[in-house]
Amino acid sequence: MNVVEHVLTTFDQIVNWARQGSLWPLSFGLACCAIEMMHVSMPRYDQDRLGIIFRASPRQADVMIVAGTVTNKMGPALRQCYDQMPEPRWVISMGSCANGGGYYHYSYSVVRGVDRIVPVDIYVPGCPPTAEALLYGVFQLQKKMKKTKITRMWYRK
Repeated sequence: MNVVEHVLTTFDQIVNWARQGSLWPLSFGLACCAIEMMHVSMPRYDQDRLGIIFRASPRQADVMIVAGTVTNKMGPALRQCYDQMPEPRWVISMGSCANGGGYYHYSYSVVRGVDRIVPVDIYVPGCPPTAEALLYGVFQLQKKMKKTKITRMWYRK
């Protein structure tokens, strides 16, 4: 490994370490799963100690947590928020409704899974999933972030 590869790899590791400790999710709470998302921010779980700070603007967020039923009318707004997020961006699908439609799977107005609109990185199952399940999903996302390559080997063909 030459010096340039070593520097780029070290840079990737430093940036990924910083990203893991400073998740800024965009809260997309659409139904009852959003209540469990609120539990994570309470003193019992204390998301602040993990560096999780909810942002109101998609331009400031790097993680989107979709919690609840996505309807056909809400789908384009969800996609627009996703497109406004800066790269690299990640999506957590929280709850049965966001994962696959849930109880409303056969309704004419429900999208059968948020992965039909945006690419999903982590699925958190449950109806509604507990706050512990969401935290476990966040920890899984942090593991995935650790493997992200930011720099490109531009000098190779």
